[in-house]
Amino acid sequence: TLFSRCSACHTVTDQNKLGPHLSGVVGRVAGTVAGYTYSKAMAAYGKTWDEATLDAFLAGPAKAVPGTKMAAPPIGNPQDRADIIAYLRQQSGK
Repeated sequence: TLFSRCSACHTVTDQNKLGPHLSGVVGRVAGTVAGYTYSKAMAAYGKTWDEATLDAFLAGPAKAVPGTKMAAPPIGNPQDRADIIAYLRQQSGK
Protein backbone atom coordinates (compact mmCIF):
# COMPACT_ATOMS: atom_id res chain seq x y z
CA THR A 1 0.00 0.00 0.00
CA LEU A 2 2.78 2.44 0.87
CA PHE A 3 4.49 1.84 -2.47
CA SER A 4 1.47 3.42 -4.16
CA ARG A 5 3.11 6.76 -3.25
CA CYS A 6 5.95 5.76 -5.57
CA SER A 7 4.08 3.88 -8.28
CA ALA A 8 2.96 6.94 -10.21
CA CYS A 9 6.58 7.32 -11.33
CA HIS A 10 8.27 3.97 -10.56
CA THR A 11 7.66 0.25 -11.11
CA VAL A 12 9.20 -2.83 -9.52
CA THR A 13 9.35 -4.48 -12.92
CA ASP A 14 12.04 -3.73 -15.51
CA GLN A 15 10.00 -0.90 -17.04
CA ASN A 16 10.99 2.74 -16.67
CA LYS A 17 8.25 5.31 -16.26
CA LEU A 18 8.67 8.97 -15.35
CA GLY A 19 11.31 7.64 -12.94
CA PRO A 20 13.63 4.64 -13.30
CA HIS A 21 12.34 1.18 -12.44
CA LEU A 22 13.13 -0.03 -8.95
CA SER A 23 13.50 -3.71 -9.76
CA GLY A 24 16.74 -4.75 -8.11
CA VAL A 25 17.32 -1.30 -6.63
CA VAL A 26 18.70 -2.67 -3.34
CA GLY A 27 22.38 -3.30 -4.02
CA ARG A 28 22.45 -1.35 -7.28
CA VAL A 29 24.64 1.69 -7.85
CA ALA A 30 22.53 4.83 -8.10
CA GLY A 31 22.04 6.33 -11.54
CA THR A 32 22.74 3.14 -13.50
CA VAL A 33 19.42 1.87 -14.90
CA ALA A 34 19.80 1.39 -18.65
CA GLY A 35 17.46 3.45 -20.77
CA TYR A 36 16.73 6.08 -18.14
CA THR A 37 18.08 9.63 -18.35
CA TYR A 38 19.23 10.71 -14.90
CA SER A 39 19.98 14.18 -13.62
CA LYS A 40 23.68 15.02 -13.58
CA ALA A 41 23.50 14.96 -9.78
CA MET A 42 22.10 11.41 -9.60
CA ALA A 43 24.46 10.12 -12.30
CA ALA A 44 27.37 11.47 -10.25
CA TYR A 45 26.05 10.30 -6.85
CA GLY A 46 27.83 6.97 -7.17
CA LYS A 47 26.55 5.34 -3.98
CA THR A 48 25.02 1.90 -3.79
CA TRP A 49 21.39 1.81 -2.72
CA ASP A 50 21.16 0.09 0.64
CA GLU A 51 18.92 0.63 3.63
CA ALA A 52 20.78 3.74 4.81
CA THR A 53 21.07 5.46 1.42
CA LEU A 54 17.45 4.67 0.53
CA ASP A 55 16.26 5.93 3.92
CA ALA A 56 18.15 9.20 3.56
CA PHE A 57 16.88 9.66 0.00
CA LEU A 58 13.26 8.95 0.86
CA ALA A 59 13.48 11.27 3.89
CA GLY A 60 14.65 14.14 1.70
CA PRO A 61 15.53 13.52 -1.95
CA ALA A 62 16.84 17.05 -2.61
CA LYS A 63 18.87 17.03 0.60
CA ALA A 64 20.38 13.58 -0.04
CA VAL A 65 21.18 14.28 -3.71
CA PRO A 66 21.09 18.03 -4.40
CA GLY A 67 20.04 18.52 -8.01
CA THR A 68 18.04 15.29 -8.30
CA LYS A 69 15.01 15.56 -10.55
CA MET A 70 12.87 13.47 -8.19
CA ALA A 71 10.09 15.86 -7.24
CA ALA A 72 8.13 13.65 -4.86
CA PRO A 73 7.68 15.01 -1.35
CA PRO A 74 9.85 13.54 1.39
CA ILE A 75 8.46 10.61 3.35
CA GLY A 76 8.65 11.92 6.88
CA ASN A 77 7.46 8.87 8.78
CA PRO A 78 10.45 6.62 9.57
CA GLN A 79 8.27 3.49 9.76
CA ASP A 80 6.76 4.23 6.33
CA ARG A 81 10.28 4.58 4.90
CA ALA A 82 11.36 1.32 6.56
CA ASP A 83 8.31 -0.47 5.16
CA ILE A 84 8.91 0.86 1.63
CA ILE A 85 12.57 -0.18 1.85
CA ALA A 86 11.56 -3.64 3.09
CA TYR A 87 9.20 -3.94 0.12
CA LEU A 88 11.93 -2.88 -2.31
CA ARG A 89 14.37 -5.32 -0.69
CA GLN A 90 11.79 -8.11 -1.09
CA GLN A 91 11.27 -7.15 -4.74
CA SER A 92 15.04 -7.12 -5.23
CA GLY A 93 15.40 -10.61 -3.77
CA LYS A 94 17.74 -9.29 -1.05
